[in-house]
Amino acid sequence: MRTLKFAVLGLLNRRPMTGYEIGKEFDYELGQFWNAKHSQIYPELKKLLDEGLVVFDVEISGDILEKKRYTITEKGQLELLKWLHKDEPVEKTPKDIFRLRMYFSNNLDLESRIHLLESQMIQHKKRLSILNKTLEQYQGGVPPHDTDRFGDFIVLESAILREEYVIKWIDKCMGYCKDALEKEQGKAK
Repeated sequence: MRTLKFAVLGLLNRRPMTGYEIGKEFDYELGQFWNAKHSQIYPELKKLLDEGLVVFDVEISGDILEKKRYTITEKGQLELLKWLHKDEPVEKTPKDIFRLRMYFSNNLDLESRIHLLESQMIQHKKRLSILNKTLEQYQGGVPPHDTDRFGDFIVLESAILREEYVIKWIDKCMGYCKDALEKEQGKAK
């Protein structure tokens, strides 16, 4: 299944965009749960165009700079809605390099494990801080369910809960390692 197809159609269903603008969306809100590079987006736009799911207008910026602004077609909207109604089985757990490292961490000394965990803690706390800052735009509470902002809000809440959980897990792991290190150091005395 070409999931990127539906991510792009969903964005274009919100508003017409250039390929560059679509890429920026993957750097911002969509980046919390889905990613795509410009090198993936442009070929996907070509496929969508060939399938009649999007069209584009050429805009001239300055003297010669041409931009293609893509718009979803009625056929594209119908295909998006069909996909949105489809129920999906839970996917396999996504790959996580850090957790794989931790799985084999018995091959590291405790200080190295603690160092890796502390580094991850800093990164996840920074990400959580950014997410919470983003959440400030919703001080009025949950946005109306029939707006684009509602989906952004519920996915943002999911990302915050995910980061809070990961921080809690890392903290527990550091506790296990520090306890083991204390026992090790106590035996050495």
